[in-house]
Amino acid sequence: MIPVEKIREIISKHEILEKELSSDKVDKKNFARISKEYSDLNEILICAKEFLNFYETEKDLEKIINDSSSEEEMRELAKIELDALKKNKIVNEKKLKLFLLPKDDADKKDAIIEIRAGTGGLEASLFASDLFKMYEKVSHKKKWSLEIISISKSDAGGLKEVIASIKGKNIYSSLKFESGVHRVQRVPETETQGRVHTSAATVAVLPEAEEVDVKIDDKDLRIDVFRSSGPGGQSVNTTDSAVRITHIPTGIVVSQQDEKSQIRNKEKGLKILRSRIYEHERKKIEDARSKDRKSKIGTGDRSERIRTYNFPQGRVTDHRINLTLHKLVEFMEGEVFDEIIDSLNLHAQEEELKSLEK
Repeated sequence: MIPVEKIREIISKHEILEKELSSDKVDKKNFARISKEYSDLNEILICAKEFLNFYETEKDLEKIINDSSSEEEMRELAKIELDALKKNKIVNEKKLKLFLLPKDDADKKDAIIEIRAGTGGLEASLFASDLFKMYEKVSHKKKWSLEIISISKSDAGGLKEVIASIKGKNIYSSLKFESGVHRVQRVPETETQGRVHTSAATVAVLPEAEEVDVKIDDKDLRIDVFRSSGPGGQSVNTTDSAVRITHIPTGIVVSQQDEKSQIRNKEKGLKILRSRIYEHERKKIEDARSKDRKSKIGTGDRSERIRTYNFPQGRVTDHRINLTLHKLVEFMEGEVFDEIIDSLNLHAQEEELKSLEK
Protein backbone atom coordinates (compact mmCIF):
# COMPACT_ATOMS: atom_id res chain seq x y z
CA MET A 1 0.00 0.00 0.00
CA ILE A 2 1.36 3.42 -0.96
CA PRO A 3 1.28 6.00 1.86
CA VAL A 4 -1.22 8.76 1.03
CA GLU A 5 1.38 11.35 2.12
CA LYS A 6 3.63 10.26 -0.77
CA ILE A 7 0.81 10.90 -3.27
CA ARG A 8 0.05 14.29 -1.74
CA GLU A 9 3.75 15.16 -2.07
CA ILE A 10 3.59 14.45 -5.84
CA ILE A 11 0.59 16.76 -6.30
CA SER A 12 2.08 19.46 -4.06
CA LYS A 13 5.46 19.33 -5.83
CA HIS A 14 3.73 19.63 -9.20
CA GLU A 15 1.88 22.77 -8.04
CA ILE A 16 5.09 24.34 -6.67
CA LEU A 17 7.00 23.70 -9.91
CA GLU A 18 4.11 25.03 -11.99
CA LYS A 19 4.22 28.32 -10.04
CA GLU A 20 8.00 28.51 -10.39
CA LEU A 21 7.89 28.01 -14.16
CA SER A 22 5.13 30.58 -14.62
CA SER A 23 7.12 33.19 -12.68
CA ASP A 24 10.14 35.13 -13.92
CA LYS A 25 12.32 34.00 -11.03
CA VAL A 26 13.73 30.79 -12.56
CA ASP A 27 17.20 31.36 -13.98
CA LYS A 28 18.31 29.76 -17.24
CA LYS A 29 20.68 27.46 -15.38
CA ASN A 30 17.84 25.71 -13.51
CA PHE A 31 15.04 26.11 -16.08
CA ALA A 32 15.82 22.88 -17.99
CA ARG A 33 16.08 20.81 -14.78
CA ILE A 34 12.82 22.20 -13.33
CA SER A 35 11.02 21.77 -16.67
CA LYS A 36 12.11 18.13 -16.84
CA GLU A 37 10.98 17.45 -13.26
CA TYR A 38 7.64 19.18 -13.97
CA SER A 39 7.17 17.14 -17.16
CA ASP A 40 7.88 13.87 -15.29
CA LEU A 41 5.33 14.75 -12.59
CA ASN A 42 2.81 15.77 -15.26
CA GLU A 43 2.80 12.22 -16.63
CA ILE A 44 1.75 10.75 -13.25
CA LEU A 45 -0.46 13.60 -11.97
CA ILE A 46 -3.81 12.16 -13.16
CA CYS A 47 -2.98 8.80 -11.56
CA ALA A 48 -2.10 10.56 -8.29
CA LYS A 49 -5.34 12.55 -8.20
CA GLU A 50 -7.49 9.55 -9.12
CA PHE A 51 -5.74 7.50 -6.42
CA LEU A 52 -6.48 10.16 -3.77
CA ASN A 53 -10.11 10.50 -4.87
CA PHE A 54 -10.70 6.74 -4.88
CA TYR A 55 -11.73 6.29 -1.22
CA GLU A 56 -14.11 9.24 -1.21
CA THR A 57 -15.77 8.09 -4.44
CA GLU A 58 -15.85 4.50 -3.14
CA LYS A 59 -17.79 5.63 -0.02
CA ASP A 60 -20.31 7.54 -2.12
CA LEU A 61 -20.92 4.56 -4.41
CA GLU A 62 -21.20 2.10 -1.50
CA LYS A 63 -23.84 4.35 0.10
CA ILE A 64 -25.93 4.12 -3.06
CA ILE A 65 -25.41 0.33 -3.30
CA ASN A 66 -26.37 -0.25 0.36
CA ASP A 67 -29.28 2.19 0.37
CA SER A 68 -32.42 0.08 0.09
CA SER A 69 -34.42 3.15 -0.86
CA SER A 70 -32.34 3.64 -4.01
CA GLU A 71 -33.76 2.41 -7.30
CA GLU A 72 -32.49 -1.00 -8.45
CA GLU A 73 -31.17 0.45 -11.70
CA MET A 74 -29.24 3.12 -9.77
CA ARG A 75 -27.71 0.49 -7.49
CA GLU A 76 -26.66 -1.64 -10.48
CA LEU A 77 -25.00 1.34 -12.16
CA ALA A 78 -23.19 2.14 -8.91
CA LYS A 79 -21.91 -1.47 -8.71
CA ILE A 80 -20.59 -1.29 -12.30
CA GLU A 81 -18.92 2.06 -11.59
CA LEU A 82 -17.37 0.78 -8.35
CA ASP A 83 -16.01 -2.31 -10.10
CA ALA A 84 -14.38 -0.13 -12.79
CA LEU A 85 -13.07 2.22 -10.08
CA LYS A 86 -11.37 -0.65 -8.21
CA LYS A 87 -9.75 -1.94 -11.40
CA ASN A 88 -8.52 1.55 -12.22
CA LYS A 89 -7.15 1.89 -8.68
CA ILE A 90 -4.98 -1.22 -9.19
CA VAL A 91 -3.61 0.20 -12.45
CA ASN A 92 -2.93 3.60 -10.87
CA GLU A 93 -1.29 2.05 -7.83
CA LYS A 94 1.15 0.08 -10.00
CA LYS A 95 2.02 3.17 -12.08
CA LEU A 96 2.59 5.21 -8.91
CA LYS A 97 4.76 2.50 -7.37
CA LEU A 98 6.91 2.41 -10.51
CA PHE A 99 7.15 6.19 -10.50
CA LEU A 100 8.25 6.20 -6.85
CA LEU A 101 10.98 3.60 -7.43
CA PRO A 102 14.51 4.98 -6.88
CA LYS A 103 15.76 6.37 -10.21
CA ASP A 104 19.08 5.35 -11.71
CA ASP A 105 20.68 8.54 -13.02
CA ALA A 106 22.66 6.46 -15.51
CA ASP A 107 19.53 5.19 -17.31
CA LYS A 108 19.25 8.31 -19.47
CA LYS A 109 22.91 8.31 -20.47
CA ASP A 110 24.47 7.15 -23.72
CA ALA A 111 26.42 3.90 -23.50
CA ILE A 112 29.77 2.37 -24.31
CA ILE A 113 29.52 -1.27 -25.35
CA GLU A 114 32.51 -3.62 -25.23
CA ILE A 115 32.38 -7.02 -26.94
CA ARG A 116 35.19 -9.55 -26.60
CA ALA A 117 35.64 -13.06 -27.98
CA GLY A 118 35.64 -15.60 -25.13
CA THR A 119 36.18 -19.35 -25.07
CA GLY A 120 35.99 -21.14 -28.40
CA GLY A 121 38.91 -19.86 -30.49
CA LEU A 122 38.12 -18.58 -33.98
CA GLU A 123 34.45 -19.50 -33.66
CA ALA A 124 34.22 -17.23 -30.59
CA SER A 125 35.64 -14.32 -32.60
CA LEU A 126 33.09 -14.96 -35.37
CA PHE A 127 30.31 -14.95 -32.79
CA ALA A 128 31.64 -11.70 -31.30
CA SER A 129 31.42 -10.24 -34.81
CA ASP A 130 27.83 -11.51 -35.18
CA LEU A 131 26.85 -9.94 -31.85
CA PHE A 132 28.33 -6.61 -32.88
CA LYS A 133 26.43 -6.74 -36.19
CA MET A 134 23.25 -7.45 -34.21
CA TYR A 135 23.76 -4.33 -32.06
CA GLU A 136 24.52 -2.34 -35.22
CA LYS A 137 21.19 -3.46 -36.73
CA VAL A 138 19.30 -2.66 -33.51
CA SER A 139 20.90 0.80 -33.48
CA HIS A 140 19.97 1.39 -37.11
CA LYS A 141 16.33 0.34 -36.55
CA LYS A 142 16.03 2.55 -33.46
CA LYS A 143 17.87 5.45 -35.15
CA TRP A 144 20.62 5.36 -32.52
CA SER A 145 24.07 6.60 -33.47
CA LEU A 146 26.81 3.96 -33.19
CA GLU A 147 30.48 4.91 -33.46
CA ILE A 148 33.39 2.46 -33.23
CA ILE A 149 36.01 3.59 -30.72
CA SER A 150 38.35 0.61 -30.98
CA ILE A 151 38.36 -2.62 -32.98
CA SER A 152 40.64 -5.64 -33.17
CA LYS A 153 39.95 -8.24 -35.88
CA SER A 154 40.86 -11.94 -35.88
CA ASP A 155 42.47 -13.90 -38.73
CA ALA A 156 39.15 -15.58 -39.57
CA GLY A 157 37.37 -12.28 -40.20
CA GLY A 158 35.82 -12.21 -36.76
CA LEU A 159 36.50 -9.82 -33.88
CA LYS A 160 38.83 -10.27 -30.94
CA GLU A 161 37.43 -7.09 -29.41
CA VAL A 162 35.32 -4.10 -30.35
CA ILE A 163 34.42 -1.04 -28.29
CA ALA A 164 31.73 1.34 -29.52
CA SER A 165 29.79 4.37 -28.35
CA ILE A 166 26.00 4.32 -28.81
CA LYS A 167 24.05 7.57 -28.54
CA GLY A 168 20.34 8.25 -28.49
CA LYS A 169 17.46 8.44 -26.01
CA ASN A 170 17.79 6.42 -22.77
CA ILE A 171 20.44 4.16 -24.30
CA TYR A 172 21.88 2.76 -21.08
CA SER A 173 18.45 1.74 -19.75
CA SER A 174 17.80 -0.07 -23.06
CA LEU A 175 21.10 -1.98 -23.08
CA LYS A 176 22.25 -2.36 -19.46
CA PHE A 177 20.97 -5.93 -19.18
CA GLU A 178 23.16 -7.02 -22.10
CA SER A 179 26.25 -7.22 -19.87
CA GLY A 180 27.46 -10.77 -19.31
CA VAL A 181 28.46 -13.93 -21.17
CA HIS A 182 26.61 -14.67 -24.40
CA ARG A 183 26.94 -18.32 -25.42
CA VAL A 184 26.45 -19.70 -28.92
CA GLN A 185 25.73 -23.28 -30.00
CA ARG A 186 26.17 -23.97 -33.71
CA VAL A 187 28.12 -25.93 -36.31
CA PRO A 188 31.25 -23.93 -37.25
CA GLU A 189 32.07 -23.51 -40.93
CA THR A 190 35.35 -25.35 -40.30
CA GLU A 191 33.57 -28.38 -38.79
CA THR A 192 33.54 -31.17 -41.37
CA GLN A 193 31.48 -33.72 -39.41
CA GLY A 194 28.58 -31.44 -38.54
CA ARG A 195 29.18 -31.38 -34.79
CA VAL A 196 27.67 -28.57 -32.76
CA HIS A 197 30.28 -26.50 -30.90
CA THR A 198 29.77 -24.16 -27.98
CA SER A 199 31.68 -20.90 -27.73
CA ALA A 200 31.13 -17.56 -26.06
CA ALA A 201 31.65 -13.82 -26.15
CA THR A 202 31.46 -11.32 -23.32
CA VAL A 203 29.55 -8.06 -23.46
CA ALA A 204 29.99 -5.12 -21.10
CA VAL A 205 27.68 -2.10 -21.29
CA LEU A 206 28.80 1.02 -19.44
CA PRO A 207 26.99 4.34 -19.05
CA GLU A 208 28.99 6.92 -20.97
CA ALA A 209 30.34 9.31 -18.36
CA GLU A 210 30.81 13.02 -18.95
CA GLU A 211 33.63 15.03 -17.43
CA VAL A 212 31.19 16.38 -14.84
CA ASP A 213 30.40 12.80 -13.74
CA VAL A 214 33.99 11.75 -13.11
CA LYS A 215 36.82 14.05 -12.16
CA ILE A 216 40.16 12.51 -13.14
CA ASP A 217 43.29 14.14 -11.74
CA ASP A 218 46.37 14.00 -13.95
CA LYS A 219 48.42 12.88 -10.94
CA ASP A 220 46.25 9.73 -10.74
CA LEU A 221 47.17 8.69 -14.30
CA ARG A 222 50.15 6.84 -15.71
CA ILE A 223 50.35 7.19 -19.48
CA ASP A 224 52.61 4.94 -21.53
CA VAL A 225 53.09 5.28 -25.29
CA PHE A 226 54.13 2.55 -27.71
CA ARG A 227 53.90 1.59 -31.37
CA SER A 228 50.63 0.19 -32.68
CA SER A 229 50.74 -3.48 -33.62
CA GLY A 230 48.65 -5.57 -35.98
CA PRO A 231 47.96 -9.33 -36.19
CA GLY A 232 50.96 -11.40 -35.18
CA GLY A 233 52.49 -8.46 -33.35
CA GLN A 234 54.01 -6.71 -36.36
CA SER A 235 54.30 -2.94 -36.09
CA VAL A 236 51.76 -1.09 -38.21
CA ASN A 237 52.93 2.37 -37.24
CA THR A 238 56.33 3.99 -37.35
CA THR A 239 55.60 6.38 -34.48
CA ASP A 240 54.72 5.82 -30.82
CA SER A 241 51.04 6.73 -31.29
CA ALA A 242 49.43 3.94 -29.22
CA VAL A 243 48.51 4.89 -25.66
CA ARG A 244 48.09 2.88 -22.48
CA ILE A 245 46.41 4.77 -19.62
CA THR A 246 46.44 3.41 -16.06
CA HIS A 247 44.20 4.93 -13.41
CA ILE A 248 46.33 4.35 -10.32
CA PRO A 249 43.62 4.56 -7.58
CA THR A 250 41.41 1.88 -9.18
CA GLY A 251 43.99 -0.04 -11.23
CA ILE A 252 41.79 0.29 -14.34
CA VAL A 253 43.85 0.11 -17.55
CA VAL A 254 42.80 1.24 -21.04
CA SER A 255 44.84 0.78 -24.22
CA GLN A 256 44.01 2.61 -27.43
CA GLN A 257 45.83 2.31 -30.76
CA ASP A 258 43.26 2.68 -33.55
CA GLU A 259 44.16 6.25 -34.46
CA LYS A 260 47.43 7.37 -36.04
CA SER A 261 47.45 10.38 -33.74
CA GLN A 262 48.64 9.95 -30.16
CA ILE A 263 46.35 12.82 -29.09
CA ARG A 264 43.26 11.14 -30.62
CA ASN A 265 44.18 7.81 -29.02
CA LYS A 266 44.52 9.54 -25.66
CA GLU A 267 41.11 11.25 -26.10
CA LYS A 268 39.41 7.95 -26.93
CA GLY A 269 41.24 6.17 -24.13
CA LEU A 270 40.13 8.76 -21.56
CA LYS A 271 36.54 8.46 -22.81
CA ILE A 272 36.56 4.70 -22.12
CA LEU A 273 38.46 5.15 -18.84
CA ARG A 274 35.96 7.74 -17.57
CA SER A 275 33.04 5.38 -18.21
CA ARG A 276 34.80 2.43 -16.56
CA ILE A 277 35.60 4.49 -13.45
CA TYR A 278 32.00 5.78 -13.35
CA GLU A 279 30.65 2.22 -13.55
CA HIS A 280 33.19 1.05 -10.95
CA GLU A 281 31.93 3.67 -8.47
CA ARG A 282 28.27 2.96 -9.29
CA LYS A 283 28.77 -0.75 -8.64
CA LYS A 284 30.32 -0.06 -5.23
CA ILE A 285 27.36 2.11 -4.20
CA GLU A 286 24.83 -0.36 -5.65
CA ASP A 287 26.41 -3.34 -3.91
CA ALA A 288 26.39 -1.53 -0.59
CA ARG A 289 22.76 -0.50 -1.07
CA SER A 290 21.45 -3.84 -2.26
CA LYS A 291 22.92 -7.02 -0.85
CA ASP A 292 20.45 -9.14 -2.84
CA ARG A 293 21.34 -7.83 -6.31
CA LYS A 294 22.13 -11.33 -7.56
CA SER A 295 18.64 -12.55 -6.71
CA LYS A 296 17.13 -9.85 -8.91
CA ILE A 297 18.12 -9.89 -12.54
CA GLY A 298 21.81 -10.66 -12.43
CA THR A 299 24.87 -8.78 -11.40
CA GLY A 300 25.72 -7.35 -14.81
CA ASP A 301 29.11 -8.96 -14.32
CA ARG A 302 30.79 -9.97 -17.57
CA SER A 303 31.54 -13.45 -16.12
CA GLU A 304 27.85 -14.25 -15.66
CA ARG A 305 26.22 -16.39 -18.37
CA ILE A 306 23.06 -14.59 -19.39
CA ARG A 307 21.96 -15.85 -22.80
CA THR A 308 22.31 -18.79 -25.19
CA TYR A 309 21.92 -18.58 -28.97
CA ASN A 310 21.11 -22.07 -30.28
CA PHE A 311 21.33 -22.06 -34.09
CA PRO A 312 20.38 -25.71 -34.83
CA GLN A 313 17.08 -25.20 -32.96
CA GLY A 314 16.63 -21.58 -34.00
CA ARG A 315 16.10 -20.31 -30.46
CA VAL A 316 17.52 -17.68 -28.14
CA THR A 317 17.16 -18.15 -24.37
CA ASP A 318 17.66 -15.56 -21.65
CA HIS A 319 18.57 -17.53 -18.54
CA ARG A 320 17.82 -14.77 -16.03
CA ILE A 321 14.09 -14.76 -16.72
CA ASN A 322 13.80 -18.21 -18.35
CA LEU A 323 12.51 -16.69 -21.58
CA THR A 324 12.96 -18.53 -24.88
CA LEU A 325 12.14 -17.10 -28.29
CA HIS A 326 12.06 -19.42 -31.31
CA LYS A 327 13.01 -16.45 -33.48
CA LEU A 328 16.79 -16.55 -33.49
CA VAL A 329 17.22 -15.33 -37.08
CA GLU A 330 14.90 -12.37 -36.45
CA PHE A 331 16.66 -11.62 -33.15
CA MET A 332 20.09 -11.52 -34.82
CA GLU A 333 18.59 -9.13 -37.39
CA GLY A 334 17.56 -6.83 -34.54
CA GLU A 335 13.86 -7.29 -35.31
CA VAL A 336 12.57 -8.82 -32.04
CA PHE A 337 15.26 -7.44 -29.75
CA ASP A 338 12.68 -5.50 -27.68
CA GLU A 339 10.79 -8.69 -26.78
CA ILE A 340 13.63 -9.75 -24.50
CA ILE A 341 14.69 -6.25 -23.42
CA ASP A 342 11.13 -5.25 -22.43
CA SER A 343 10.70 -8.52 -20.50
CA LEU A 344 13.98 -7.93 -18.64
CA ASN A 345 13.01 -4.37 -17.74
CA LEU A 346 9.55 -5.47 -16.58
CA HIS A 347 11.05 -8.25 -14.46
CA ALA A 348 13.51 -5.81 -12.88
CA GLN A 349 10.69 -3.38 -12.04
CA GLU A 350 8.59 -6.16 -10.50
CA GLU A 351 11.52 -7.26 -8.35
CA GLU A 352 12.07 -3.66 -7.21
CA LEU A 353 8.37 -3.36 -6.34
CA LYS A 354 8.54 -6.56 -4.28
CA SER A 355 11.53 -5.23 -2.34
CA LEU A 356 9.61 -2.00 -1.56
CA GLU A 357 6.61 -3.95 -0.29
CA LYS A 358 8.67 -6.03 2.17
